[in-house]
Formats: sequence, structure tokens, C-alpha cells
Amino acid sequence: MNPRADAALQGGPPPAPSDSYVQSFARGLAVIRAFAADAPSQTLSEVAARTGLDRAGARRILLTLQALGYVAQDGRQFRLTARILDLGYAYLSTTPLWNLAEPIMEELSRAVHESCSASVLEGTEIVYIQRVPTAKIMAISLAIGSRLPAWCSAMGRVLLSALPPEELARVLARSDLHPRTRHTETSPARLTKIIAGVRADGFALVDQELEDGLRSIAVPLVDRGGRVIAAMNLSANAHQVSSAQMVRRLLPPLKDAAARINRALAMRA
Repeated sequence: MNPRADAALQGGPPPAPSDSYVQSFARGLAVIRAFAADAPSQTLSEVAARTGLDRAGARRILLTLQALGYVAQDGRQFRLTARILDLGYAYLSTTPLWNLAEPIMEELSRAVHESCSASVLEGTEIVYIQRVPTAKIMAISLAIGSRLPAWCSAMGRVLLSALPPEELARVLARSDLHPRTRHTETSPARLTKIIAGVRADGFALVDQELEDGLRSIAVPLVDRGGRVIAAMNLSANAHQVSSAQMVRRLLPPLKDAAARINRALAMRA
């Protein structure tokens, strides 16, 4: 087993060896995930270094992906092709939230003139599954598939608030709790208390903990049985919208939009 390749794929410690774990498949996914915004095109050696694979193993995987049309080669450089989007679309096309939430989120964003997003929890991160941007207010470029740390984001705290206490403790223990800004809370004990408050309040407000100048407020999206399956937020420029305004002006329409999505999900189920 290659711990670096498996950890790159899973965002945590590698699983124990078993007959049901296909290591070569996991390493292939790790190679796909090695390509990112900071490294869209890479040499064989760079792919091997980023995944922890040896050159021979990385080469076999890259050539297999190339034969299947997911990777293209230009000289010594490898890059993903647009066909890789088929993998993401397979998830979105089987997720009712995608189609049901989009028009409601667009209507909400138009009404309040702020960016609206939805995400799900994956390990220690949130993954964006829908986004309706307005004016750019973040230094980070966000799109469907973008990831952010769960512990310091509003949507992440909403999703973490739905976890059992022992699972929340494990997620926080695996998270890289370094300060993103001077406002970032990094104490596991205080984060646990904050997340308990999110659970009690039914929403999370994060004030410039993820990025200076950014405030975000988020609420849960639930399935027919009341299980939290995603979170939805509104983000605003901290220099234009105060924390009090986020709660007073943005939270009511955000909750109303979430309720409409929840009802649609219940009818779809």
C-alpha cells in the first residue's frame, strides 16, 4: 500500500488492506486528483511526486487514463481532458438537490443581491455542488467542485453540527486548524462549542474567519427524514454588510429558500 497516494485520495489515513479494497483503482483516482488549479499540466515526475507513486506506477496509470480519453499528452506534459467532467456530472445527475435547488437559489440571489452556494461534507472539507455568484467578493475562485475547510466556513459548520459528537471530534482532529485570518477560531474546544451553538440555532454565521472581508451565513438542507444532506449559504462583503444585517436581512429569505428546497426534496423522495 502507498500511504501518500491513498491519503491524497481520501484526505486522511489510508484504509487497512482488505480483499474489497482495490489499490490500483484508488491510485488511479489519486492521479486524477493530482491535477489542480495550481498544477493543471504536469510531467510524469511531477505526477509521481504529488501522489507518492513511483514513476513506473504513475506512468501506467497516466497511459491508461490517456487511452480512455481522460488525459491528454503534449510532449512531456500531461493534462486532464474535458471528458473528466463526465465523472462529476454522473454525481450531479443522480443528485435531486442539483435540479431542485438551482432555480430557488437563483431567485434568492437575485432578491438579496448576494452570492448563494450549496455544498456537501466530504471528510474535513465542504465540496461545492451549486453556486450562484454575484460580484466577486472572495480572493479564491469558487466553482462547482471547489473545496474549503469545513471547520472555518459557515456551510461547513452547519454540516459539522449534524454529526454525532464522536465523529465531530474525529473530523476536527484531522483538520488543519491553522488561522486563515486574525479572526479565525482554531481551538478545538471552542469550535466544538460554536458548532453546538449552530446546532441549537439552526444556522451558522462566520465573520471573516475564512477570508478577510468575507461574511457568510448558512442553513441546513434536509431530506424527507430530516437528515442534513447539504448546506446553503449567502456570502457578503464585510465592508458592506454587518453581522447584524446578515442575521436581520439575509437569514429570513435564506431560511425561506431552504424550506422551499426541503419541501421539494420531500416530494421528490
